[in-house]
Amino acid sequence: MTTILVWACLGAALGPADKGAESAHEKLAPFFRPPAELAKDFGDYRSPLLFDDGSPVKTAADWARRRKEVLAKWHGFMGAWPATVEKPKIEYLKKERREGVTQHHVRIEVAPGRMTDDAYLLLPDGEGPFPAVVVVFYDAKTGVGLGKSVQRDFALRLAKRGFVALSLGSDPSTFYPNKDDVRLQPLSFHAYEAANCYNLLGNLKQVDPKRVGIVGHSYGGKWAMFASCLYDKFACAAWSDGGIVFDEKRSNVNYWEPWYLGYEKGRTRKPGIPTKANPQTGPYRKMRETGHDLHELHALMAPRPFLVSGGSEDPPARWKALNHAVAVNKLLGYEDRVAMTNRKGHEPTPESNEQLYLFFEYFLKYGKALDGPKGRRSHRESE
Repeated sequence: MTTILVWACLGAALGPADKGAESAHEKLAPFFRPPAELAKDFGDYRSPLLFDDGSPVKTAADWARRRKEVLAKWHGFMGAWPATVEKPKIEYLKKERREGVTQHHVRIEVAPGRMTDDAYLLLPDGEGPFPAVVVVFYDAKTGVGLGKSVQRDFALRLAKRGFVALSLGSDPSTFYPNKDDVRLQPLSFHAYEAANCYNLLGNLKQVDPKRVGIVGHSYGGKWAMFASCLYDKFACAAWSDGGIVFDEKRSNVNYWEPWYLGYEKGRTRKPGIPTKANPQTGPYRKMRETGHDLHELHALMAPRPFLVSGGSEDPPARWKALNHAVAVNKLLGYEDRVAMTNRKGHEPTPESNEQLYLFFEYFLKYGKALDGPKGRRSHRESE
């Protein structure tokens, strides 16, 4: 009762922004808690709080060293990135007014010397600086509400809520620099593209570079996950039903395909779930043989917050993997940095999207992603 009265008194003195943060905080609170039966279940995943030699990670300084080890391991599997483009080129092609925001069709530099016009930049009214979000999918039109699915228009919806939004499309079968000389697995290349898009946004006067996130659905969920985990300048991220762990029982969790992590020069396999007759290939095969899984990437997010907007491919049981990221955050002194919502189907719903937008508002619009371990209030303290 005393705690409730204290927060009631504090609430009376809060300004509009603080009240908005408190409202978002209250609505998001349940999603930082796994079901009771999964709260202490870490599955069969090897703890990221163990160095490669088996010694334990005990301190934040240890984690800094372990994080470098994990990052090096994954880049070793997928190919080392070139240096990011610090000031990517941007050309403004067409400007129009849509639903209270300004939309620019743009051509942007996503890799050294590589331009794409499958991109839209959406700006809210005002000078800013605003928080910003990179939205990734097969095509940029979907993110701005010009595609077939009305529930995948993340860029338009976020722009209407006061975010600068960059909607980017790309074919998953993109080989860098070309298919005869593949230096990066395609999914890692897309993550590299997104890192350059962060740099592009960070250079805009309308954007606060400390408050930039990334989101994507399905293939875009995979893309957003790899980008945010591998590039720590993203302040937070949301991954919508992309499949957050390797799961060869789910045909849509298809990291084994050559357009994701299974490319191997001179060797091809039929599309579909790996079998003895149609085995794994490329780095994906090596990762599986050596016991690596995507929970190691999740851990690289700590202490940056992330939301899994789970559907058919990411059910509540994925908490077994997510609990490892929770443990890393706990070591660093943070709580409530790993969230998961769930729906039955793969397609986003109005409810799941509202939760996703609230996540970005709380952590980016209200700056909570920047809170230190002593500066944040956990959800338990408000109960």
